[in-house]
Amino acid sequence: QVQLVESGGGLVQAGGSLRLSCAASGRTFSNYAMGWFRQAPGKEREFVAAIRWGGSSVADSVKDRFAISRDNAKNTVYLQMNRLEPEDTAVYFCAAGGGLSAIAMNYDYWGQGTQVTVSS
Repeated sequence: QVQLVESGGGLVQAGGSLRLSCAASGRTFSNYAMGWFRQAPGKEREFVAAIRWGGSSVADSVKDRFAISRDNAKNTVYLQMNRLEPEDTAVYFCAAGGGLSAIAMNYDYWGQGTQVTVSS
């Protein structure tokens, strides 16, 4: 089992920045691919970014503004979000799985989510 706890969400003005963190506990963190997804009201869960040993992937819609990183020594994955837009408003979820994937069902463990609200 892997437990994931997100933090760092909040209310920010358009153009601002936030850094989300996801702390993992349980099995060996470095073995897992870690992903970030988001879900806005009335919309499907959307891939944002993922990272695994040897590579990472960021959704085209945010790749010029968002970056993913991880610190295996701290069992933590981060999502740096810059130049935030109102359209980025969503609940952001952290997930752990076996491979680098943009598909939510490929992840085995999920956090409870953290709300990000971007005001215009």
